[in-house]
Amino acid sequence: MNGRPDTGRIWGGLVRDHHLTPLDDLASSVIEHVRPLGYAEVMIYVASLRPLYLVPLPGQRDAYGEPLNRVAIDSTLAGHAFRNLEIVQARPTVDPYGGETAEPLGSEGPRRLWVPMLNGAERVGVLGVTVPAVDAATKQIATELGSLVALLVVSKRAPSDAFARLIRTEEMHLSAEMLWTLLPIRNFATDTVTVSAVLEPAYRVGGDAFDYALDGDTLHLGIFDAMGHDTSAGLTAAIALSAYRNNRRRRRAGLLEVSDAIDEAIAGEFDASRFATGVLADLDLRTGWLTWVNRGHPPPLVLRQGRVACVLDSPPDTPMGLRLSPAAVLARRQLEPGDRLLFYTDGIVEAQTPDGERFGLERFADFVIRREIDDVSAPETLRRLIRSILVYQRGHLQDDATVLLVEWCTGRQHQLTM
Repeated sequence: MNGRPDTGRIWGGLVRDHHLTPLDDLASSVIEHVRPLGYAEVMIYVASLRPLYLVPLPGQRDAYGEPLNRVAIDSTLAGHAFRNLEIVQARPTVDPYGGETAEPLGSEGPRRLWVPMLNGAERVGVLGVTVPAVDAATKQIATELGSLVALLVVSKRAPSDAFARLIRTEEMHLSAEMLWTLLPIRNFATDTVTVSAVLEPAYRVGGDAFDYALDGDTLHLGIFDAMGHDTSAGLTAAIALSAYRNNRRRRRAGLLEVSDAIDEAIAGEFDASRFATGVLADLDLRTGWLTWVNRGHPPPLVLRQGRVACVLDSPPDTPMGLRLSPAAVLARRQLEPGDRLLFYTDGIVEAQTPDGERFGLERFADFVIRREIDDVSAPETLRRLIRSILVYQRGHLQDDATVLLVEWCTGRQHQLTM
């Protein structure tokens, strides 16, 4: 072992102990187990629900014995590691919240490493460790620890009200509380496809929802926009989402049949007084054939080689929930390797400044294309998009805004892992 710690034993001890460790004690458990690594300091941060901040797990204290504070994603070295999915090295300071200067990896002497915490393609947060010296082995151990801690955090968050409160920076409204419990994680990837999504206003969303699921070589995709901005809108979106999953899982029904089942489910609950628009799609990951049905929703875009290749126009069927007519139009298009699909709700393009200037479809598409040219990952592109729209609207969205970005065979998966 050449005097190096037995990391296998350390990782095994962490895994064994985490089964009965509550979230509030997770940070202290990690710190205790990694003591043989010689780390002078260990800090665990997770991303806030609206990813503007990194917030520390409970029970952690700084060099002065004070509880750790949250740090900004857009203006700190910890945030840099989160944004770019790379290890950032700095000279240790007693103040982890500012004043750090990045240094080249491999500099001599004690250094603080900020390491992304990844669960698949999901950026869970950032791990900060102060190490005696930096070499290739140290970076590898820190990377492994970051991934392991991410898995431990993810295993604790679902049954934890403490975690839900931790990542919130505003009060959560009832409709948003309901929808967030139903939505899938916002980032997912395989070796052929990447899916990223955002939904705002995170704490006040009314009737927007998205869904995706992998079934063999088929990727199911759905985006919904329910009428209104109240709790009934949230219920409408929840029914649409649940009916979509139930019918494709239980009956393996086709897209037209599934959309009709959603139509009936909403109408049955609200007596045709509520409705939702939406696009349901299936992407064959082997061939690139995309099949979709549009129920009164803005058509998705196909981005290709730095431009809008096409708008997925098709004669729209009626919105779901009104029992007006069965779906009749099933559209198909052959994608090319490297294509990106952009599904969205109208709150994105209709976002307005206080002076009434719309964000618009052209500005929206151009923003995503420019981030691709800059080699920004899909999750980071959408994080920056929502931040820009919030700035555009002075921090207050007039309508729900949702984006579902799908990349097929782009070769950009390297951006999502370390």
